[in-house]
Amino acid sequence: MKAMQVISLTLLSVLAASAQILKFGKCPKPAVQANFDATRYIGKWYEIQKLPTTFQKGECGTATYSPKSPGVIGVLNRELLDDGTTNSIVGSAKAKNPAEPAKLEVSFFETSPPGPYWVLSTDYEGHSLVYGCTDFGLFRMELSWILSREPTLSEETIEELHGILSSIGVNVDKMVPTNQDADYCSAMTQ
Repeated sequence: MKAMQVISLTLLSVLAASAQILKFGKCPKPAVQANFDATRYIGKWYEIQKLPTTFQKGECGTATYSPKSPGVIGVLNRELLDDGTTNSIVGSAKAKNPAEPAKLEVSFFETSPPGPYWVLSTDYEGHSLVYGCTDFGLFRMELSWILSREPTLSEETIEELHGILSSIGVNVDKMVPTNQDADYCSAMTQ
């Protein structure tokens, strides 16, 4: 038991220091978008808010989804770094279980395991609320993004999506806004 506590505390220290959202306890099992239609989800989404991550360092974040093959969605994530360069990563997403199409798994590298990408809520034309959680022994690591088809989203919609996250125990006070200012983000299109 002592060794498990040391491992858990070491993991907690590493992940906490790297700005991941790490919490005590197992991942919740939230309801996901009913009758999720991946074909309607295809296209460009702007990141409005997120829980901090170690793998996203920039602003102006976008995610573009495209049909890749039957049951597989192509993923292109882009962001603008502080030095003015654009960072991007290509991956793919697919439902682990076709009976639960809103519970996607996203892979970016062939050597790393896929990560959970659960669509909790979307209207396909305005907003999407994404949640992912991975258990690490006594702790869990949470990820979440609020996305929009436009670079802005109404406060009313953000509050509604925060309510969904709060209901599953996510501390929405940890969500950070993404700069989507048109002038600032113009370097993404150059």
